[in-house]
Order: sequence, then structure tokens, then C-alpha cells
Amino acid sequence: MNSPFPSERAVRLPASVTSVTKRESVPAERSLSASRIGAHVKTLRMASGTPASSLAKLAGISASLLSRVERGLVSPSVETLDRIAEGLRVPVSRLLSDQGRRMDFCHVPAGRGLAVERIGADSNYRYELLGHLLSGNLFAEPYLVTLLPDAEPCITLQHPGVKFLFFLSGRIAYRCGNKTVSVGAGDSLLFDATSPHGIEAVDSGPVSYLSVLLALRD
Repeated sequence: MNSPFPSERAVRLPASVTSVTKRESVPAERSLSASRIGAHVKTLRMASGTPASSLAKLAGISASLLSRVERGLVSPSVETLDRIAEGLRVPVSRLLSDQGRRMDFCHVPAGRGLAVERIGADSNYRYELLGHLLSGNLFAEPYLVTLLPDAEPCITLQHPGVKFLFFLSGRIAYRCGNKTVSVGAGDSLLFDATSPHGIEAVDSGPVSYLSVLLALRD
């Protein structure tokens, strides 16, 4: 169709005006602190064997929020962190600490453990402390225990935590609660240390064993 204005000419616009430039989406930068907290939450949850859905229910938050927290996509509020910590049964400070920059390491050369004096029924039991953790939520103390010649049976030990025993030499009758078992070199025991326990009788010596106590710090 002819233009009613003979002098009118088509104007060609430059390509920079007519072309459409596609903008690439830039992913939001993750906060380093949020990523660190999320990593702590996920590590503690997996270590405790708790499914994400169960932890979300215990903490009273949505599963989607917990997922975003673990991936470091959100900076959770103090209230949310407190709820998650309660669900994990750990202090909230555990979620905020920078564990990646701190690691306990203890090396005790053979025969160089710290001798610990005992008072009471097990005073003739030689306890050699083989290591100690100074940080973290877990209390752990490994001992090399050796019965001295005058050692007497003792079944009144009782304290919080879980105890692991690995017997190196000798044969004894060991009692835990109302159960007594005969153990010797190569045998091991794992039990709740809140039950009364200890050596009920010595069948042959010398007796030595590794004792590891594990408990949560107060």
C-alpha cells in the first residue's frame, strides 16, 4: 500500500536497538557462614542416623526449610538453629563452631601414657591414659589397664557413658549388671557404663586390657 505522504521514507533502526539480548541468570552467592552451618547440620544428622523428615518434625520446621539450611541456601534464624540443635540433641554452639579449622590430635608413644592414681577398690589397677580430647561435644578417654599383683576384684564401677574393653592378656570373669562372662586375650566388651560393672574374679594373669570411655560432655 502506497503511503499518503510521498516524501515519507522508511527508517531503518540500528541492530543494537532492535535486537533482544538474552541475560544469563546469575546464581545467588552462598553465604560462607550459612554453608558452614548447613554442613554441620547435615553431618550431625547423618552421623546420628536421623532422616531429614524426622529431624524436620522434631525441630518443628518444614522439610524444605531444613533442606535449604543443609545446602547453605538460607541463613537460619537463631530460633530455627535452636530448634534444629534440640532435634539433634546437641548444643546450638556446635552448629556455629568452625570445626573444619580445629582438630584434636593426640599422639602417645609406647610406654609414655599418663599414669593415673586410683583411690578405692581399684587402687591396685594401673591406669595409663593414652589420649584426651579437649574440644567437641564428645568426651573420650582411652586407658591401658594393668592389674597389679595385689589387685582385688571390683564390681562397683558405675558412671555415665558407654565403655569398650579389649582384653590383651590374662583371663577374668567380668560382670556388668546381672550378667557375668569369661573373657581373655582377644575378647571385647561394649556396654552401658551406668550399670554397675567390673572384674568379678581373676582366673589367670597377668591381666591387661584397653578401656575406652565415651560420653557426651555436660
